[in-house]
Amino acid sequence: MKFAVIGAGFSGCIIARELALSGYNVELYETREHIGGNCYSERDDETGIMVHKYGPHIFHTDNQMVWDFITQFSEFVPYVNRVKTTSCGGVYSLPINLHTINQFFNKTLNPSEARDYLSELGEDKIENPQSFEEQALKFVGKELYEAFFKGYTLKQWGIEPSKLPASILKRLPIRFNYDDNYFNHKYQGMPKNGYTPIFEQLIEHNNISLLLNTNFDKSSIKDYEHVFYTGPLDAWFNFDCGRLRYRTLDFKREVHSGDYQGCAVMNYGDESIHYTRISEHKHFSPWEEHPNTTVIFKEYSRFAEDGDIPYYPIRQLEEKTMLSKYIQKANNSSNVSFLGRLGTYRYLDMDVTIKEALDASQVILKSLSSGKIIPPFFVDPL
Repeated sequence: MKFAVIGAGFSGCIIARELALSGYNVELYETREHIGGNCYSERDDETGIMVHKYGPHIFHTDNQMVWDFITQFSEFVPYVNRVKTTSCGGVYSLPINLHTINQFFNKTLNPSEARDYLSELGEDKIENPQSFEEQALKFVGKELYEAFFKGYTLKQWGIEPSKLPASILKRLPIRFNYDDNYFNHKYQGMPKNGYTPIFEQLIEHNNISLLLNTNFDKSSIKDYEHVFYTGPLDAWFNFDCGRLRYRTLDFKREVHSGDYQGCAVMNYGDESIHYTRISEHKHFSPWEEHPNTTVIFKEYSRFAEDGDIPYYPIRQLEEKTMLSKYIQKANNSSNVSFLGRLGTYRYLDMDVTIKEALDASQVILKSLSSGKIIPPFFVDPL
């Protein structure tokens, strides 16, 4: 039995691996010249620094199974992501914590006092926040909202915060202590040699044939027992119902001497600065030494157009309506399954992507052994 897997990111590589380990033959298609999807990492030719080509990826999870799985393929070095932001003429820690609050308001509040202080600043009349803006105003008040959320969000999403759902802000914690760890997970780390070797090991199997720089010809679907597609859902159906909207990113690379900004990630909250953040990649691997040179990437966000790399799905009402139509078309399709970030039109962290791919693999293998039909989706995309 021969299977096609389309897309060599985490979803595709894990599905290919699990099928191959069970004795099945897999042809793994990838339109890019490399494996790893947006997690791809490489050495910068000029500086020798390990760079994350498609933006920073810090691995973080509370899932023991996922951690045990991924650490089979690389030594992970403990890494804490300490993000800073430049806003209103100052530099502050993110997420907003007790130090951020005291520094911004020139106070010396303890945790209880800070809670009371923000409660007084918050707009209590907003009882049931519907938008990002209302959620922020209720949580932290106008000053902190405008300093840390409004400009950055407008640049990141290209949509007024008053038109974004409140659920986006619920992912951004506010801490009433001095913890400046951006994430709050049990396991946090960086692969010592970058992410690409992980993908190389994932698909290192005689039953897997890798086809780079290759588009899958849908007319050949009959040649396979089943196809697993991790590309954009709307693209599979030739955009028959319209194009699902994404934000994409542009990166401006610069090489400098020494240390450019003193941290890995510096956000820019002011709307007048057009980029959203600067990533200085040598700080993502502090166990390496690059004292004399550094490479940075200024990150600009915009709406994705045809040919752009899709990063962040814009799941507003219009897109969800269109998504429902594509889900119906997928459910009416045969011999193809959709999974991953693009295949389900959802923003997924790496650990969630891995968990879903491993779970999907179990469903696939059980279906094959029992003669049942492999489902078109393994999660609810809506």
